Amino acid sequence: MVVGIGRITLRLHACHSLKEKRRVVKSVIARMRNHFNASVAEVADNDLLQRAALGFSLVGNDRGLINSKLDMMFNFVDELGLAEVIDSEMEIITL
Repeated sequence: MVVGIGRITLRLHACHSLKEKRRVVKSVIARMRNHFNASVAEVADNDLLQRAALGFSLVGNDRGLINSKLDMMFNFVDELGLAEVIDSEMEIITL
């Protein structure tokens, strides 16, 4: 079993309230879940208006496939244009 874990830190330029931030973050999370069938959640920076950290994971049996899907997820979020990606991390664990 192979587990892929990713974390993306976003800068939200146009958000001036938690309500605006929540709208953008929920949109990004929903699109990632629908497009990649992955587990996605906001994992840090909950109280900061212009910053969000999203964590996500995938499980499979092929390391190469998990690695390519994680890369596609990073690119997908960047291409959405809803927020600027300022940091990303990825780890693949084989159990």
